[in-house]
Amino acid sequence: MEFGIIGAGLAGLACAELLVATGHSVRIFDKGRGPGGRMSTRRIDTPQGQASFDHGAQFCTARHAGFAAQIADWTKRGVTAPWPDAGPDAHVGVPGMSALVADLAQRHDVHFGTLVKGLVRDPASGGWWMVIDGNRLGPFDAVIVATPAEQAAPLLSLHAFPMAREAAGVTSDACWTMMLAFDAPLDLPWTVHRATGPDATIAWAARNSAKPGRADPRSGAPDCWVVQAGAAWSRQHLERDATDIAGLLRDEFTALAGKALPEPLVATAHRWRFARPASRSAMALWEGSLRLGACGDWLSEPTVEGAWASGQALASTILARAKAA
Repeated sequence: MEFGIIGAGLAGLACAELLVATGHSVRIFDKGRGPGGRMSTRRIDTPQGQASFDHGAQFCTARHAGFAAQIADWTKRGVTAPWPDAGPDAHVGVPGMSALVADLAQRHDVHFGTLVKGLVRDPASGGWWMVIDGNRLGPFDAVIVATPAEQAAPLLSLHAFPMAREAAGVTSDACWTMMLAFDAPLDLPWTVHRATGPDATIAWAARNSAKPGRADPRSGAPDCWVVQAGAAWSRQHLERDATDIAGLLRDEFTALAGKALPEPLVATAHRWRFARPASRSAMALWEGSLRLGACGDWLSEPTVEGAWASGQALASTILARAKAA
């Protein structure tokens, strides 16, 4: 079959991997400018060179054999590397977290900068068409929606109400993230800080430059830090201006450091409106009579591994049911 997949995040790409490996063809469409999504790497030019920030997912771990094998393959090829600062089983993408998604995307027919606004099904043939820029693209034998739940619900609602209801029932915590870069390494006794309680203003702070494969600030590169606010604080300040948020989180980071900090080269904030979904534990959704499915971390667990596992689970379900038919 020919599959159309909406969303080139890790879930959609992991699904594509298994479908293509078993002889199906896949075209993937993503509204973003490039691979990454919540695994994006932000790069900002400074007078001391480019500053790089993993401003979404910070690292990944593997609890299950399938994803452990994927990380082993990535590590063997230099796509990932261990980062002991975040834990004994933590791995990061090299040179940024987006490397994981980019590695899979380059093996498939992915169209970035393409917003799918709707789906149309031909009742006679059962084929699917995607509505893009007012035009219809297709037909596809099957469609997979691999976007955050809040974006999946309207795409599914006209065709599979039970699936749309699952997506609509998901709530996601937002997260304000601040990116800081300094012209010399900060003198702090720690590389990674995790909050000790759910109401902490800063849930995570880490020296991004300490990750493997990043430019070393001891050699003159910017010293890059990522600071992520807690869910309650982010929700309370959700609609604030990014400039205001950067100032507030900069003050909080200074307090956390316990000392005055130098003027940064970069101090900017980014809002992840759908950062951490409250997952439904369904792994994946597939309606065989419609040939319509959904996958994503909102169906498994809000982790890098959860997204990958959901995509693989959906592809496995599709293949198993096709074999049984």
